[in-house]
Amino acid sequence: MKTFNQIRELTGRKPKGQIVLNKKVGRIQIMIYKESIGFVAYIDGDRLDVYKSKAEAQKAAEAMVKVLKK
Repeated sequence: MKTFNQIRELTGRKPKGQIVLNKKVGRIQIMIYKESIGFVAYIDGDRLDVYKSKAEAQKAAEAMVKVLKK
């Protein structure tokens, strides 16, 4: 039987492009990749959104982690 994480990895989008930022906020992993469409933020392997700048993507990812911790 497949676990939830295995199913999520099969259906989710894989990061493409070059990694720009890889850091942890608490125990949650934040990664930002530079792709052809812009900067894409990932939180624990889940795609968040596409942003125009690295700073904007980092700020949005950290705000989302703050909301998720509550």
